[in-house]
Amino acid sequence: MQLAGPIGMMKTSLADGEAKYSLPIGSDTVDMNALVGRHIELSFQQEITCSNCGKKTNKSFSQGYCFPCARSLARCDMCIMKPETCHHHLGTCREPEWGLANCFSPHIVYLANSSGIKVGITRKTNTPGRWIDQGAVSALPILEVKTRLDSGKIEMALKSYVADKTNWRTMLKNEVEDLDLVSKKNALLAEIPGLINEVQATAIESEKIDISYPVLKYPTKIISLNFDKTPVISGILQGIKGQYLLLDGGVLNLRKFSSYHLVLNS
Repeated sequence: MQLAGPIGMMKTSLADGEAKYSLPIGSDTVDMNALVGRHIELSFQQEITCSNCGKKTNKSFSQGYCFPCARSLARCDMCIMKPETCHHHLGTCREPEWGLANCFSPHIVYLANSSGIKVGITRKTNTPGRWIDQGAVSALPILEVKTRLDSGKIEMALKSYVADKTNWRTMLKNEVEDLDLVSKKNALLAEIPGLINEVQATAIESEKIDISYPVLKYPTKIISLNFDKTPVISGILQGIKGQYLLLDGGVLNLRKFSSYHLVLNS
């Protein structure tokens, strides 16, 4: 099989507890789970096109955009990384209508175990994809709020008690203990009752969601692969976790190379 074109981040879903991956490449979509255990080759064609405007760019900004689009799109603004800094109410949102559609919709505050327990937020419609993208082996939604700003306020408060980052090397090695997310949830919510009332958050009663990944062998040593340094990357695809391909010669974060034009041979 040979396919070519610009790629996007892998699309994910959860079926019978296992993460499923498909890679958009050009006008095609590849079932990546089906390639696990096979030799693949990915070749960078020295071309990058903005995923928004389609223009050629020498460098990808904000995971797939040209510089002008990265400066003008609300989805590339700092408030996406730091939702507590949302400035839509000040009338300074880069794309007010986009902000209304994406940031003023139900959001979930959750706990996930990817390299230890962490707190995170996502749009309600983006579960379980968000957890799979982070390589979480388990996740637990704990609160629902009306806006991204409210979810950011809760995340900021909970960061005093629990991490909000993933150790990606630990995640990829699968050096992750089975942890009690429900007990942690109860302890954390007891710390912020006033804020929960202030933003009118709704508690979510849910069981822990366990996630397995299509991996034959986890790496014991992390070697990061990069198309900017090595235009042709090949090897046995030993697994997929997060947005990473686990090859026998190293790990490749495909999300980092969104909008790169590649040729896939398998």
